[in-house]
Amino acid sequence: MKILIMTNGEYGRLEWYTEHKGEFDQVICVDGGAGWARKLGITPNWIVGDLDSINDDDRKYMEKKGVQFSRHPSQKDNTDTQISLELADKLGADEISIWGGTGSRLDHTLSNLYSAANFVMLGKIVQFDSPIMAIYLVKDSLKFSGKIGNTVSVLALGDGATGVTLEGFQYPLENVELNSLWQFGISNVIKNTPQVIRVASGILAVFYYRELPE
Repeated sequence: MKILIMTNGEYGRLEWYTEHKGEFDQVICVDGGAGWARKLGITPNWIVGDLDSINDDDRKYMEKKGVQFSRHPSQKDNTDTQISLELADKLGADEISIWGGTGSRLDHTLSNLYSAANFVMLGKIVQFDSPIMAIYLVKDSLKFSGKIGNTVSVLALGDGATGVTLEGFQYPLENVELNSLWQFGISNVIKNTPQVIRVASGILAVFYYRELPE
């Protein structure tokens, strides 16, 4: 099952999301992410969180649509995004895509990445997506066909990663170790297609830029 999680982060060009909104079996909105869903003509299955960022008009609209609400207290240990990831797991998700999960709040972005990595360790496929960038979280291997000349950065999460191999890039790597406290996989360039990334242990965050932000 492929589940979409829509957070209340930054989105950019809405046309891109319109092209991809039909790819999911279920949709979970994180609080104010319901507003983005409404703009895109998406009726989610669930709205999760403390409901501090969803406005009254969007809330009433979603209630009339029969959307299920899972309300949580504002004072809690887990973030709303973490709660939505747990719900996706309970619903049986094999793949999870996250929209709006990155943005100017670097603390939120890092929390989202590390929280999602926890579910990759459990065998889920998780990626963050936007018009300008995709972030793939890789446990074993990733094969994709990015545009030649585009930028890709590879970062090790957690305690680091070993056995890292990159094929199809201007700066290939073969069976190297990436230290999470001293990263050197930044700003690589796609040279050949397809591209292959492998890791023996650890989790990699692979940032594929469809276009570089200005």
